[in-house]
Amino acid sequence: MNKVVGLGFASVPDAAELDAIERMNAATQVELSNLADPALGELLTRRGYRLAGFENVLGRPVAGDEQPQLPAGVEVRRADDVTAWVDVVVDGFAHPDGEGVPSHEEFPRDVIERAERDFEKAGATPYIALCEGNVAGGGSVRFTEGVAQLTGAATAPAYRRRGVQSALLSVRLADAAAAGCDIAVVTTAPGSKSQQNVQRRGFQLLYTRAILVKAD
Repeated sequence: MNKVVGLGFASVPDAAELDAIERMNAATQVELSNLADPALGELLTRRGYRLAGFENVLGRPVAGDEQPQLPAGVEVRRADDVTAWVDVVVDGFAHPDGEGVPSHEEFPRDVIERAERDFEKAGATPYIALCEGNVAGGGSVRFTEGVAQLTGAATAPAYRRRGVQSALLSVRLADAAAAGCDIAVVTTAPGSKSQQNVQRRGFQLLYTRAILVKAD
């Protein structure tokens, strides 16, 4: 997938710039924020892009006294075993929760696995959650210039509704505070269980982005 982000904030790209992107021989996906110049949406529609879905980006300040809140029987720690972390995250993504708007994307397990490993190699810190000693979920976070980007959180189907995601979120926020971050951000599907979880921890909607796709 040839993905484009951040369009429309500074200016509307001209036809030559879009031509260059579309010549990369892959389906082109554009993440278009509702804060971007409306003219960009009109331009992309004329070029044959269609709406595939929506994503919400939420954020909240990181307090200096963030403390982990873990339900009984749940433990969260940084993942020493990257393979175990990848396996549980891939398993969670392969079996979506079903609440909220269905995802606009579906990828084979091997593609998700490669993406997670690449993300970890690029600097994301992986976390693993244990429930009664069993691997139950995973997530990751990337700290960049005071921003904690919370990513890749998923729970194995057998351990859902037991506070695993809330525990992963709580520990990552505490580590973000320890790392000196000022703000945490996360992307969720609209109305999903993930969105409900982060809103309970004080996250608020920053913006919504439309996912526009142009096929080959």
